[in-house]
Amino acid sequence: MRRTYLVVVDESSEAESALLFAARRAAKTGGGVHMLALVPKAQFVQWGSVQATIEEEARARAEALAMNAAGTLMAEAGIQPEITVKIGDPIASVKEMLASGEPIAALVLGAAPKGAPGPLVTHFGHDPGSLPCPLMIIPGALSHEDIERLS
Repeated sequence: MRRTYLVVVDESSEAESALLFAARRAAKTGGGVHMLALVPKAQFVQWGSVQATIEEEARARAEALAMNAAGTLMAEAGIQPEITVKIGDPIASVKEMLASGEPIAALVLGAAPKGAPGPLVTHFGHDPGSLPCPLMIIPGALSHEDIERLS
């Protein structure tokens, strides 16, 4: 069974650190990476077509971000990641992925370099014993060299 690391990707530097760590671990263990790009649900707009357009634009940005990250992953680690884009609540989306039955070796999240670690780290770090896999929290302040050494 292949070890798959689930990483939530967005435009933050901490997500980049988490993705780099997951890619390095996957490369060293013969595993894979599954990137989850999250699109927040648009606030209610009175006209449905406007709301649909806003959501579609957000989805396109998330897909472009994931594809760019996938290209970086291929170039740096030789890994072709799986990509899932989900619209809606980020916590519910991650829980849905974890419950999907896919063999996930670890949930890899990046923590902000300063201040609060971020909503996903806060939520999943609060009760990690209830998760179906290990939770790896990658500090956002780590350098690429640190990540390479630790992975």
